[in-house]
Amino acid sequence: MGKIIAVCTSEKKGERKKNVGEAAFQVNHGIVGDAHAGDWHRQVSLLAVESIKKMQDKGLDVGPGDFAENITTEGIKVAKLPVGTKVRLGDEVLCEVTQIGKVCHDRCAIYYQAGDCVMPKEGIFVKVLEDGKVRVGDGLVVVKDD
Repeated sequence: MGKIIAVCTSEKKGERKKNVGEAAFQVNHGIVGDAHAGDWHRQVSLLAVESIKKMQDKGLDVGPGDFAENITTEGIKVAKLPVGTKVRLGDEVLCEVTQIGKVCHDRCAIYYQAGDCVMPKEGIFVKVLEDGKVRVGDGLVVVKDD
């Protein structure tokens, strides 16, 4: 089982997200109040804290939310989860992996500082299948199909 280290949102696209501690998730929408929410396949983004630590090891002063991820995880290699995998965030929210990584059309500030960025290779995106709240400290579990 993994753990949720941060729950991050932003009001506008293209900016770092801030850890808000908890958030409401809505089916076919994402995180209520987040700039990236909407009826599309990339409703919520996840990135492992282990990926962030790689960038810290390169000397960058970065942390949860700095890669514009909504959920920072620990203990599960989220980038290894195949598309279609269902994950439970906390006790209530069920999501399905829809995309691994992304294409960055414009290089972000982190890329220019470090010469690399982990989100395009190690971040994942999910769509929300069941409503609920997610909080820092909640568990993250891969759901096995029956």
